[in-house]
Amino acid sequence: MYGRVIGAGTTGAGGATLAATGMWLNSMAMLVAATTLVAAGVALFKLVPRRR
Repeated sequence: MYGRVIGAGTTGAGGATLAATGMWLNSMAMLVAATTLVAAGVALFKLVPRRR
């Protein structure tokens, strides 16, 4: 039910397909995972001591 409501906000045939199949949840989870990994990488990079 929620997939159809949220998917309806997207445009085009891609949005209709995501809403019908419920795959928007998987794509959203992948997006969150990717941004989390990028943020963790940036945080670790900032922790590394700089050479003098």
